[in-house]
Amino acid sequence: MSTSNDSKKGSFMGLIPLIAFLVVYFAMGIGSGSFDNFPLMIGMFLAMVIALALSKPGEHLSFTQKVDIFCEGGGDKTLILMIIIYMLAGAFYGIASAMHATDSVTNLMLSIMPANLILPGLFLIGCVLSFAMGTSMGTVAALMPIGIDIATKTGVSLPLVCGIVVGGAMFGDNLSFISDTTIAATTTQECNMRDKFKANALMVLPAVIITCIILALWPINASAIAFGGAWDFVNLLPYICIIVLSLCGLHVIPAMGISIILGTIIGIAHGDFTFVQCFGVIHTGMTSMEDMAVICVLVGGVIAMMKYFGGIDWLLSHIGKATKSRIGGELSIAALVFLVDVATTNNTMAIIACGPIAKDISKKYEIPSARSASILDLFSSAGNGITPYAGQLLVSSSLAGITPISIMPFVFYSYLMIIFGVIFIIIGFPKKFGAKKVEAKATQPTE
Repeated sequence: MSTSNDSKKGSFMGLIPLIAFLVVYFAMGIGSGSFDNFPLMIGMFLAMVIALALSKPGEHLSFTQKVDIFCEGGGDKTLILMIIIYMLAGAFYGIASAMHATDSVTNLMLSIMPANLILPGLFLIGCVLSFAMGTSMGTVAALMPIGIDIATKTGVSLPLVCGIVVGGAMFGDNLSFISDTTIAATTTQECNMRDKFKANALMVLPAVIITCIILALWPINASAIAFGGAWDFVNLLPYICIIVLSLCGLHVIPAMGISIILGTIIGIAHGDFTFVQCFGVIHTGMTSMEDMAVICVLVGGVIAMMKYFGGIDWLLSHIGKATKSRIGGELSIAALVFLVDVATTNNTMAIIACGPIAKDISKKYEIPSARSASILDLFSSAGNGITPYAGQLLVSSSLAGITPISIMPFVFYSYLMIIFGVIFIIIGFPKKFGAKKVEAKATQPTE
């Protein structure tokens, strides 16, 4: 019986690989003056070595058994799906660049938008695209080539543009009706999707507005921006295709696959490359994502080891113990899902893991289910947007050829989500989503 209880409480030892990785990674980057001097893959490899060197008290696994646990985690179906999306993202980037789709979209934006609205325009496009697609990863893959091109043509900081794209991607990941985080949050909290959306939207609206204001006021060299560049409507079709297919609810993999094929056909027809050369273009795009795919496998394996050693259970059992009020309960839910997300780099899994505890806290302090679902989704999405080894920053940095850590300071939207999330928890906003109203709807099936 005591063994079972100890298992549920977990062990701080399980967090040692992650803590060691963060300490060494940040220490090396700050100490050397550049995070390029300590590649992320080396940091995750170090975490893997530490995880395999640990031993669980009372259990004596062989090294081979530990490796098996690591490999099972690295081969998790969610990770494999992410890697496939990463490869398609690289292929899309290669084709879109080679057949000038990126140039056409960028030149169109530069033609119709005032210079000082280029950056907020990019952010809002990301918000709309991510809301339509329901996936931050698909949004980053589709929009990052445009962001990189805008940075090249306007002289705007590349890490800033990457941060803008990631921020817009996290908007839809948090609010979209077809996002897996929204489905997980509403399901675990047994609330209606529309109630969750209304409560959640009110909580992040100030973050959207302030992000747009910051980007509109951000100093850029307007005189260096060449307006009226050439663009071809036919070259816009790959992007139009991925947006339309996403709005129709098609999964991101076939949506991107069809868009890649369409871009390839247009590129061949326009003479940008031959049929034989298109395979080289696609391959070059895919290989640009190889390092990031390997990092994903390492992250998945380290997370599996952390779970085995009780790191995730330790977080779940120790946060919220001192909760004594509605505010404390909501802050506990926020801190719990944020930390679990940082530990796992998977906001959906973080919500699923924390959902039952959040539900218990909500019942104890009469927190409306739509509100607890909003807090779960908001803070997990914000965590993914600013974690350097999470998929969103990995894809962005791989495509842009910069370090994930250089992007972190510029994901303004994610930081503002956290700030306003905490403020609204403290003041109890929005108030209209009362417990009685939500509980009455809790028995309805989620949409």
